[in-house]
Amino acid sequence: MIHKPGPVLCLFYCQNTPKSGEKDRQALEKKYGKDIHLYPMPCSGRVETLHVLRSLEEFADAVYVLTCPQGSCRYFEGNRKAKKRVEAARSILEAIGMKRERVGTVFRLKDDKRTLEQHVDEIKRIIKDLPPSPVHGEEGAGVGEAFQEQQ
Repeated sequence: MIHKPGPVLCLFYCQNTPKSGEKDRQALEKKYGKDIHLYPMPCSGRVETLHVLRSLEEFADAVYVLTCPQGSCRYFEGNRKAKKRVEAARSILEAIGMKRERVGTVFRLKDDKRTLEQHVDEIKRIIKDLPPSPVHGEEGAGVGEAFQEQQ
């Protein structure tokens, strides 16, 4: 399958996602090339708002966090923490004039057997029409003007 370039996705994901081992991750990176950066986490609750924002600043057009099912986190509330941190990042993006849709949380469903690849394919479909991040390149010159005007 030949991949057509699209928005760069940064995905932090719970290592309990089916078929999310090292070989699976490498196969996805080969399939999508530079359009994807995958970060396995022992728990999605380890993702901080700063990780999300820094990924957008450095390389990503979109950042998503794939969590274990609600109520099934082996660390009890990791997925709830991840959701709150992603929402904080969305609020910051909105405050500086960027689309909050650039970041999101995907909760796996209870008894969800979808693999990491299936989740990635679904997220890539969601973001396929997202324009390149205005932070990267010349388009980024105006980002933050709304924030600066508030100061």
